[in-house]
Amino acid sequence: MKVTKICCIGAGYVGGPTMSVIAQKCPDIKVTVVDINQTRIDAWNDPDLSNLPVYEPGLDKVVAEARGRNLFFSTDVIKAIEESEMIFISVNTPTKTYGEGKGMAADLKWVELCARQIATASKEDKIVVEKSTLPVRTAQAVKDILVNTGNGLKFQILSNPEFLAEGTAIEDLESPDRVLIGGDDTPEGKIAIQALVDIYARWVPKDRILTTNVWSSELSKLTANAFLAQRVSSINALSELCEVTGADVSEVAKAIGTDSRIGSKFLKASVGFGGSCFQKDILNMVYICRSYQLNEVADYWEQVIKMNDHQKARFAKKIIKSLYNTVSGKKITFLGWAFKKDTNDTRESAAIYVADHLLSEQAKICVYDPKVNQEKVYADLEYLNTRSSDENRRHVKVMNDPYEACKDSHAIAILTEWDEFKTYDWEKIYQNMLKPATLFDGRNILSKEEMTKIGFRFYAIGKP
Repeated sequence: MKVTKICCIGAGYVGGPTMSVIAQKCPDIKVTVVDINQTRIDAWNDPDLSNLPVYEPGLDKVVAEARGRNLFFSTDVIKAIEESEMIFISVNTPTKTYGEGKGMAADLKWVELCARQIATASKEDKIVVEKSTLPVRTAQAVKDILVNTGNGLKFQILSNPEFLAEGTAIEDLESPDRVLIGGDDTPEGKIAIQALVDIYARWVPKDRILTTNVWSSELSKLTANAFLAQRVSSINALSELCEVTGADVSEVAKAIGTDSRIGSKFLKASVGFGGSCFQKDILNMVYICRSYQLNEVADYWEQVIKMNDHQKARFAKKIIKSLYNTVSGKKITFLGWAFKKDTNDTRESAAIYVADHLLSEQAKICVYDPKVNQEKVYADLEYLNTRSSDENRRHVKVMNDPYEACKDSHAIAILTEWDEFKTYDWEKIYQNMLKPATLFDGRNILSKEEMTKIGFRFYAIGKP
């Protein structure tokens, strides 16, 4: 079958960019992205492309080409479902904060709501594609809802997990390592799989499009993120050993990265990984393993999270110790709040947890990030529910000028690896700080030799 109308429920970090690229590459397919958040949809429709709700290099050009031609953003969810032949579910699946599985299991209430909306609005057979990160066998739950509430219509459920790295999402979508599509091994399932294969094959080489059963596809997404996070925690564990033995973690990473069996990617020591997927997916895997009584397997993967939490806490404690074991009333400047460069996504950012730790020690924090606004910083801190909103706003200031943010501070902590931080006039920044001026490089982007020559007391992850 040839698909001519696609609907995507969810206009966030995955749905928006993914559908924009599909629309750009397939101008004959009408792509409608729907979301119940009116403010978000308004931002996607804003004539000023700098106001798009998702910041990704190159996304503005893709949207500019396709929007209004065959790419549309709307809050009319029911109409979009009714008109489409293929529906992508790309809604948030956060870790549960309540009830059974609290703190580990994925909260699937939005996925279930989507399934019920699809069942209600559909008047003909549909292909439903899981695009959100979901636990294994979620497709069965979605199918169960559709079959039992879908007015006798036939629904094919496909799993098509995203493997985007924020900051390079457009590049990853235009030239992916692989596209994974899972579906039922039935005649109807194979037709549905082929329909989605045919869309991606418009620009992705066919040898990069992999088809599996739906369960393998779902588990592959969790596993990919778990393996990547494991590498980050492994090098971060070694960074602490490097600091006390006099080794340099960057040199160690380079040495082992040249081994073709290991490879060089995801071996950069840092203050810790963040983002919407790594922690959530590993916790989800831990929960699934425990539910099947695979406790040793669960313990293994849980240790990746524990190591990451330790790295963030260790960084905060290093700041406190270096400032004479007290940061009470002291101004500490954070350069960076996003979880990585080239994105405005702050979910699970290390900066949030380092800030929370220092605020508990009564520090005054000043934040500068080129893409994260003031309200987002406050929302991230308030989500932790560690202190009142008034306290957060009283002790945390967000600035639009990095030099003003650094002025009169006791210490600076680099929490995001934005390229612009490397180009600053660090001599000027040093002159305007309280002395001794301390610089904590949580992303290893600055030269220790250059910074100490200026006069900074300099600390970097994994450096002697």
